[in-house]
Amino acid sequence: MNARESLLFMSRRIQWAGVHLAISLLIAALVAALVFLVWFPHPFRELAGGAKLFLIIVTVDVILGPAATLIVASPKKSLKELRLDVAFISLLQIAALGYGLWTMVQARPVYMAFEVSRFRVIHAVDVNPQMLAEAPEEWRQLPMGRPRLVAVRPFRSDQEQTDAMFAELGGLTLGARPDFWMPYADAVAAVRAEAKPLAELLQRKPEARAAAEAMAKALGRPVEGLLYLPVAGRNLFWTALIDPDSGMPVEYLPIDPH
Repeated sequence: MNARESLLFMSRRIQWAGVHLAISLLIAALVAALVFLVWFPHPFRELAGGAKLFLIIVTVDVILGPAATLIVASPKKSLKELRLDVAFISLLQIAALGYGLWTMVQARPVYMAFEVSRFRVIHAVDVNPQMLAEAPEEWRQLPMGRPRLVAVRPFRSDQEQTDAMFAELGGLTLGARPDFWMPYADAVAAVRAEAKPLAELLQRKPEARAAAEAMAKALGRPVEGLLYLPVAGRNLFWTALIDPDSGMPVEYLPIDPH
């Protein structure tokens, strides 16, 4: 192969791979909008592991497709052969992306549940579909958009509490049980009673003061005017800042309050 043929060889490969990469990046951008604006909005991209999962799926999809095209795009092949090769690669890429999106749908957060003394992020995969029939009618379909607030109702008997404790030891948390869900509005008094002053947390965690003060300023209130509760996410804890008047979480601080 002479120098001219070598240049043509590389030029054709780069051209086809570049087009494939551009299309892959466009699709990745559309998927990012779906993931981070609908399924994993702030703060769930970190709390629910959405950012890491998206990065793995898209990196593999964006890199492998164009890389495979770079390998197969030989000037010795006819245009028809190249189209068939790229079509096959694209089909594999679409299948991989489809599986990745299905995985993200299963992992998406659906509820932020108030559990006695903290919040817990509940993912779709955490909820047993057979138990949804035991939930109030408005909660029998898991939301596809932003996670909703719910609360765990009080135990109705000592036996129910004991059974729930053993179920939790087996991995079934209270917040993931539809038969325990109740409207968050009915738990606001309990939220206020359990929440503690944010200023108290900042005395124990001075490294969080700058971020907390910036959040409080953005909310238009002093640090002393906010409460906090822990939030249990996917293998990590954050801090929910609570409005003492409404009992609603208004912002989230990326620090373990324990």
